[in-house]
Amino acid sequence: MQQTDDMEVPLLNDSNCNRQKSLAQERDGFSHQQKDSEGSMESPNLEFEYGDTDGFTAELSELYSYTEEPEFSLNRDYFEEDFKNHVKGRRWMELSLEEQRAYVMRLLDALEVTDRDKRLKVARAILYLAQGVFDECDTETDVLYWSRHNVFLLYDMGIFTALLELLSMEIDNNQACSTAVRKPAISLADSTELRVLLSIMYLMVETIRVEMEGDGPERKAARQAFKTELGSPLYNGEPFALLLFTMVTKFCSMNAPHFPMKKVLLLLWKTILFTLGGFEELQEMKVRMREQLKLPPLPEDSIKVVRNMRAASPPASAMELIEQQQQQKRGRRSRRPLVKQDSLDTYNERDPFKNDDARDEEDDPEDVDSGIEGEVDPLDRDVIIQPPPPPPPLRPPTERVSFPKGLPWAPKVREKDIEHFLETSRNKFIGFTLGSDIDTLVGLPRPIHESVKTLKQHKYVSIAEVQIKREEELQQCPMTLGEEEVEETPAEILYLGMLPSLSQYVIALLKLLLAAAPTSKAKTDSINILADVLPEEMPITVLQSMKLGIDVNRHKEIIVKAISALLLLLLKHFKLNHIYQFEYVAQHLVFANCIPLILKFFNQNIMSYISAKNSICALDFPHCVVHEMPELTAESLEAGDSNQFCWRNLFSCINLLRILNKITKWKHSRTMMLVVFKSAPILKRALKVKQAMMQLYVLKLLKIQTKYLGRQWRKSNMKTMSAIYQKVRHRLNDDWAYGNDIDARPWDFQAEECALRESIEKFNTRRYDKSQNSEFTPVDNCLQSVLGQRVDLPEDFHYSYEMWLEREVFSQPIQWEGLLQAQ
Repeated sequence: MQQTDDMEVPLLNDSNCNRQKSLAQERDGFSHQQKDSEGSMESPNLEFEYGDTDGFTAELSELYSYTEEPEFSLNRDYFEEDFKNHVKGRRWMELSLEEQRAYVMRLLDALEVTDRDKRLKVARAILYLAQGVFDECDTETDVLYWSRHNVFLLYDMGIFTALLELLSMEIDNNQACSTAVRKPAISLADSTELRVLLSIMYLMVETIRVEMEGDGPERKAARQAFKTELGSPLYNGEPFALLLFTMVTKFCSMNAPHFPMKKVLLLLWKTILFTLGGFEELQEMKVRMREQLKLPPLPEDSIKVVRNMRAASPPASAMELIEQQQQQKRGRRSRRPLVKQDSLDTYNERDPFKNDDARDEEDDPEDVDSGIEGEVDPLDRDVIIQPPPPPPPLRPPTERVSFPKGLPWAPKVREKDIEHFLETSRNKFIGFTLGSDIDTLVGLPRPIHESVKTLKQHKYVSIAEVQIKREEELQQCPMTLGEEEVEETPAEILYLGMLPSLSQYVIALLKLLLAAAPTSKAKTDSINILADVLPEEMPITVLQSMKLGIDVNRHKEIIVKAISALLLLLLKHFKLNHIYQFEYVAQHLVFANCIPLILKFFNQNIMSYISAKNSICALDFPHCVVHEMPELTAESLEAGDSNQFCWRNLFSCINLLRILNKITKWKHSRTMMLVVFKSAPILKRALKVKQAMMQLYVLKLLKIQTKYLGRQWRKSNMKTMSAIYQKVRHRLNDDWAYGNDIDARPWDFQAEECALRESIEKFNTRRYDKSQNSEFTPVDNCLQSVLGQRVDLPEDFHYSYEMWLEREVFSQPIQWEGLLQAQ
């Protein structure tokens, strides 16, 4: 259009020329105004590196709420009061290691006093040591150095075991629980003892877990010993994580509303991360397990591939072109419907189905009902979000968006896919099938031979398939195969401990996730997760209210971060340990409405959530204990930090998307739940976040449900379809874009879930319910050994055994003929 205008200008007379200039100026002014109002929509590329956790300092700072800030000086005062009484005229840093050990031993003895207040003072002194004796430090680096030094010293002196006993006492403190239940409003003061204990334990777990370059062999040995200790059933016959899970369920059942849930969840997450291992350890374990099972190595390292992927972004001039197009349409006030521009428009300008695109998306209840975002800009709609293609008619989409050459993932094929392909081919060319035989190709034409060869080149056998096959054999031949040897891995020990109450743990975690989600509305009967952030005296000034509001939002974000990371870790570790352990947890998540909960979480202005500034840098630990506190003003609180995104919120979003992927992959019934809950528009809005990993998992979720969304949706979302082709792994023979999958029959959905549940129950019964396996115990059929067994008889039997013989043996006639006939 711009070229046409330029060509026509010389032919205009003066009045037309002036009118044309004024219209152009007005249009340019509107464009700039519109660009200013909509500039926030064009999100920048986010320089975000996904990992197990955030930076060490950030993870430590998130342990404390801003309302806990006065307690730092309280810890210091209690320590110095006690320290000066026993070590006069010296500072902690001036003591030798032996003197420090002697003082810690004295604190350990003082923890065993019966007086609750004295115990709390000693615990605060220990917490001050774990926090790095910050009053003697000048910089944040010094605080972290001494914190690390002191934590290893505390662990070496056995402080963690003593704290564990005190924590168990506090959990079982019925008086504190009943008092908290009766209180109308619970505040920070109700959880003081628990918060101090959990803070020390968290500092110990997180500090010892993170390996530093300068760690010597002693610290490495201590780390390994602590890891083994936490993962083993040493605490009342169960791993430490089980005690924390018990706290979570007790809190969610309203029996202990004063428990500081944020600290419990953070400690639980870090304990499981420490004992089971993070994402890189998982990848290494997967490689080792494939070697043990004699499977081919993985085609690529998924962590490296994802880190090297780049986020998809439209051409630079796309927004301007769309704005011009909209303005021209507004200026003409034409009633012609808005035509979506995609790669099909170049040869299909007059597609009659295009007229319905705008209406279909605007009528979508998910877009209309999401009142969180307010008015949704037209550019958010599927119809307009895609920029016009460049002029050449049939240029492939990869030239419109800059992607690295070649596909990021190696294609994969399941054995089931090869069987299905051969079954179809044999029916077509021969007229009969050979079952699961994938080697016999007699009678099939040469192209089919080539196809099978290509499919076998990319055949991928997963660990899960091997485990399922092995489980089927064990179920069918329990006698001949004998008892299975189960390796006592940390994941196996944890699953065994969680098994009796696993559904309660899952429901409790999802309840907390729902209460912390920004889309949840406050209800009187919902769980109060703010008990450990609300001060005793509520704020009276505007500044205090703003500070508390930021603290509450930050508190919720940290809870979401901890739960999402915890659930993802459990799913990944259990899947590697045994597929049916993973399926058991996943099925409980589905039954507890995890799918709609995660979709509800994403049904918000996701860009606002990811760029939220709910943090006050001046109050973060260890900054707040080293530097003088600046005067906080409303402007400084509103400013927040300078980062373009909030690390923990982006981390939480990716984790939730990965959980959703894990529980829906290869499950048609659960994929249909995504369709029923109208997840497509919600997920498409999440694609606006320009982060490659997040986009990848959104596209995966869109890919698995594409076949159910219909031809019209696919026609009006060609840019999304192109992105799926470019970013998501290709499954050869997977016609996800056409909807011809024979497995996707609506009437099979319930049967699929029931069959899976039956397999899980059989697995749990065979491996863990020993009382049910008594029918398979060997029976002694040898007459001599049976008669020779010693039988314990009652004490009075030898007095009356003659009467018993007379009554039971001699007086009973024996029908010898009958016995012979029975033979």
